[in-house]
Amino acid sequence: MGHWWYRNVLEPGKLPLLLALLSFVLSFLITRVITRMIRAGRGPFKNVTPGGMHVHHVVPGVILVVIGGFGSVGSSRYSFGALLSAVIFGLGAGLVLDEFALILHLDDVYWSEQGRKSVEIVVLTAAVVALVLGGFLPFGVNELTPDERQSRGLVVMNTASNFFLALIALWKGKPRTAVFGTVIPFVALIGAIRLARPGSPYAKRFYAKRPRARARAGLRAFHHDRRWAAPRRRFENFIGGTPDQVLAVHGGEAAGTGPAPGTGGTGGGSSGSGDAEQPPAPPH
Repeated sequence: MGHWWYRNVLEPGKLPLLLALLSFVLSFLITRVITRMIRAGRGPFKNVTPGGMHVHHVVPGVILVVIGGFGSVGSSRYSFGALLSAVIFGLGAGLVLDEFALILHLDDVYWSEQGRKSVEIVVLTAAVVALVLGGFLPFGVNELTPDERQSRGLVVMNTASNFFLALIALWKGKPRTAVFGTVIPFVALIGAIRLARPGSPYAKRFYAKRPRARARAGLRAFHHDRRWAAPRRRFENFIGGTPDQVLAVHGGEAAGTGPAPGTGGTGGGSSGSGDAEQPPAPPH
């Protein structure tokens, strides 16, 4: 373990990256715990509303990212300033990506079904950074031998080919495969040669006049989603909380009726009856 720590973290100067990853994950988890407590009306935490304006936590997150980013650029690689800047950057990135869906939709979708994108992008980011930290480099450069790395032409060709495979996977409607494929080329190759997702730009371009290929793609996507959609949703709900719409549906099924008018189905202590208490506003 000590040998791995020195060769993969200390010697290549990846300690700031490790601190940034740890602070990023910790920032996201603490933020989710606090927002879920506010949503349930528990604990001392409240929404930040100075002057009646709701300040989302993406705002301090952006400030921390800017401070940490400029601090890391202006610090020496092995200095204390670089380590501190990495921690600040990780904290800010956790706050920003926790509201990624809000930025994407330009709407307060934190507790809605669209808000799942925030949890997904955080998990995806943490996984890719962990792979880089473990020794994987973007576009498979780490898989070249020392002699091969001496040839600039070979490095450029390897990088370009892996980047092209990742782009094809993205074109086929497989963004997660494309992202992981940037650090694991074999994943990008699988995404590039397999059938495209229905509705992807590739499917619209090449499957429009190929009904058999279109049917095969739809069937494969159906089986894939049926196998993985439910476990992924349970994991996202465990990490980030259950969206309002899902809670409303479950509450209506339990009571034999739909969610009470005005409750929004947030599950913030309502009993499912018509005179249930209004839950607190969505926290950020």
